[in-house]
Amino acid sequence: MDPKELYRKAVETMPKAYAPFSNFTVGAALLTRDGRVITGVNVENSSLGATICAERTAFVKAISEGERDFEAIAVCCNDGTAWPCGICRQFMLEFGEDLTVIAGPDEDNLTVTTLKELLPHGFRLEKGEL
Repeated sequence: MDPKELYRKAVETMPKAYAPFSNFTVGAALLTRDGRVITGVNVENSSLGATICAERTAFVKAISEGERDFEAIAVCCNDGTAWPCGICRQFMLEFGEDLTVIAGPDEDNLTVTTLKELLPHGFRLEKGEL
């Protein structure tokens, strides 16, 4: 799937976001290695720390459905460009630093990079380390 097509999937899901406090809506479309697209939106909460980003929503949905192998994620918002926040970058790193990350203000002005470029020194525990 090309970056524009995945980005369009994020745009299509963005209206489902729940952002009554900031009015900053975000959509994400996560592509698995087997070609499945799983979407997510940001969900705000009165307890701001309980707010969840669109990227983590997509990942949690995918993981809860048994997916573990991801190729790319596209992120869009209703105002400019939304890059994954630090928490999302660290969360996504658990599933591979080679994940392609796509963001931009519209489908004709996308930046395509990797998670490793966005989080060059991410923290990883080795499995069974705790």
